[in-house]
Amino acid sequence: MHKTINSTELRKMILVGAKQLEINRAKVDALNVFPVPDGDTGTNMSLTMQSCVKELTACQSSAFADVCDSISRGALKGARGNSGVILSQILKGICSVIRKQEKEVDTKTFAKALEAGTKVAYSAVSVPKEGTILTVIRMMSEHAVKVSAKKKNFEDFFADVIAEGEKALALTPELLPVLKKAGVVDSGGVGLMVIIKGFAAELTGEEIVESMPEMDAADGGESEFGDNSSILSMDIGDIQFAFCTEFFIINMKKTTTLSAIDRLREKLMAIGDSVICIGDLELVKVHVHTNQPGKALTYALELGELERPKIENMLEQNRQLKAKLEAEKKEMGMLAICTGSGLSEIFKDLSVDRIIEGGQTMNPSASDIADAAKKINAEHIFVFPNNKNIILAAEQAKNLVENKTIHVIPTKNVPQGFAAALEFNPEASAEENKTNMIHALDNVKVGQVTYAVRNTTLNGFSIKEGDIIGLDDKKILAKSHSLEETVLKLIGRMKEDFHQVITLYYGEDVKEDEAEALCAMIGEKYPDCDIDFHNGGQSVYYYILSLE
Repeated sequence: MHKTINSTELRKMILVGAKQLEINRAKVDALNVFPVPDGDTGTNMSLTMQSCVKELTACQSSAFADVCDSISRGALKGARGNSGVILSQILKGICSVIRKQEKEVDTKTFAKALEAGTKVAYSAVSVPKEGTILTVIRMMSEHAVKVSAKKKNFEDFFADVIAEGEKALALTPELLPVLKKAGVVDSGGVGLMVIIKGFAAELTGEEIVESMPEMDAADGGESEFGDNSSILSMDIGDIQFAFCTEFFIINMKKTTTLSAIDRLREKLMAIGDSVICIGDLELVKVHVHTNQPGKALTYALELGELERPKIENMLEQNRQLKAKLEAEKKEMGMLAICTGSGLSEIFKDLSVDRIIEGGQTMNPSASDIADAAKKINAEHIFVFPNNKNIILAAEQAKNLVENKTIHVIPTKNVPQGFAAALEFNPEASAEENKTNMIHALDNVKVGQVTYAVRNTTLNGFSIKEGDIIGLDDKKILAKSHSLEETVLKLIGRMKEDFHQVITLYYGEDVKEDEAEALCAMIGEKYPDCDIDFHNGGQSVYYYILSLE
């Protein structure tokens, strides 16, 4: 029985939780309320956890503070979609308590950590909605605090907390009517439960994961070192260690042992940071930021021969780059998120500086958005999420960007993004542009046409798998077995007398002549409107409709 857990066990808990979620990812995806092929809650949460594990793996310290900081940082960098962002905040709150411990954590402390996770997660959402992952973590944390005094070993503690979580999960349809109508529980809550069960499984030995979840990071056998792009957004004063020193060690001396490689790593950590020292008696890869590159090379020569040594002055690189960027800097820039080559081209025509590929089927993380914003050489950056499930991640990206002001325009779809971009005036102030962009969102009404991926009853419709359905940003408005019929029905439900322009953006599964023929049909039905169509190239949705 585990009456306490240490930092090593905490690492394993995160690892098993991530692995369990990846195994169950598709099942969590399938629980999305709307019967459209964009179920991504499990994917978003899994990618968030994998980023967390990646960052944790890079942490060589066993101190709770360092381990917890790695968990929090990785989760935030990888946070995707609302579910991923909320999960990252839950982990941040948990780690804020555990990181203060020196050696071990008992059930009382872990209960307080869950309580802190709840508070941080609720504070991350402007209007917290019950019946979601928030309800599940809140009920679990409240119960954890109550039982922690009696449940002194973690096996019993987690069993009790998980039982309460199952009750909370079963309650979500009662708290959120849309879940009850769809006949499902909250998918984010399910994802959280899978992670917590993974924590418990690591301690009980029910599931022991020996390998890391798959990640995009290259392993130690890569043939080339990465670049130093991470320093580009840093101030010169932030660079404590000036020289990026990299090399391989080959042809090891006969006296070199694996312990000697470990001692080299410790020596490098004493003279710098960002230390990588991995390999075996055949090949060791070393990377360190230090003010004493000669000493790093000397240490390495005690083990074997050096290959491809490279020393770069990061201070000078930073000075040169900043001088160039400062000369080219502008006051305002724009960043849009969308999927589809046609939609991207339209944004480019509207002078949007950068496009992030993403949308319903793949929500970019807060880190993705922040990284793209950093690459726009402007003081103020307007971000168009173009999807309601990306808005929260865009808001979180503000915390990852320094020396720039991020203005998130809450666009819920691509046509709203177009409307906002059209309002951009380089002669106006940032605040004036922001105000005009937000006001422009009210002038466009948007519908989308896709297909149902399962049977359900929702919004008064009995829907069968394969039906063509039309919806706005809130609910399903039309359905039929015909694509053209669904589009016409959807326009009929959405159009108001003042609408004068109807624009169709057709997806990758629609041919140009089919879109043209459909526009002719719409023109016959609404002769007083201007009808236009463009190649959007988007996946999932046959058509995106805009009424203005």
